[in-house]
Amino acid sequence: MDLYTIESIDIPRTRADLTGLTTTDGLMSGGTWLMSEPQLHLRRLIDLRGLGWPDLTVTDSGLEIAATCTIEKLMSAHYPPEWVATPVFAAAAAALVASFKIWKNASVGGNICLGFPAGAMISMTSALDARLLVWKSDGTDRHYSIPEFVIAQNETILEPGDVLRSITIPASALAQPTALRKMAMSPLGRSGVVVVGRRRPTGALISVTAATQVPYVITTDSMEPDMVAALVDSAIPPQAYYSDAHGTADWRHHVTGVLTRDVVVELAGSPKD
Repeated sequence: MDLYTIESIDIPRTRADLTGLTTTDGLMSGGTWLMSEPQLHLRRLIDLRGLGWPDLTVTDSGLEIAATCTIEKLMSAHYPPEWVATPVFAAAAAALVASFKIWKNASVGGNICLGFPAGAMISMTSALDARLLVWKSDGTDRHYSIPEFVIAQNETILEPGDVLRSITIPASALAQPTALRKMAMSPLGRSGVVVVGRRRPTGALISVTAATQVPYVITTDSMEPDMVAALVDSAIPPQAYYSDAHGTADWRHHVTGVLTRDVVVELAGSPKD
């Protein structure tokens, strides 16, 4: 896509170079979405890759993912063997229904910042208690959970000048088994429902995305599939499900229950941490 309204591309080297960003500035880490359609409101692109953030930082407390880290690097990296949750990285990437060419450029942070219901990195990080570090335009730092960050379809808490710096996943979550199920209206269609589960010491955590306008994360002490599905159903208001070309609200609502049961059955068969 030719972005014919763009007048310049800047490559920042320090946080100070991000001062003064406005609504006509487009922040770019991979550019796969920016380059996919006209961006008539933009006059300048800011290539965040120039800041040189380390893609992945493994510590005793967990995993820090730079917002500019590509999905391919997240999937292909080697992690501590006790981090049994990491296969969900590839499972979430597969839910994108995107080719390996997209994975090489699309960034974890970019997928989250779009705020799309079917954003696969939103699905994955919401299930792993991720915390997002945002560099605010006034020079301060703020941390958010995924449900706090994504507030509506294609809308986040980011204001003009704000920059998502990193995503941190705690080691405690990475050490717990995960399971992911998705459903689409066609074999290669966009996800209509994504359910990710994580087995906790007492029960399960269930993340529902794609089916709802914003992510929902529900924790329960139960590992009984019907009971967990009922708890999820009661926690998500009916109006949260929506209809579009990829599925009706009623279909999404029903399939969420089916996939929740499947996820719990798989988690129940996994070893406790």
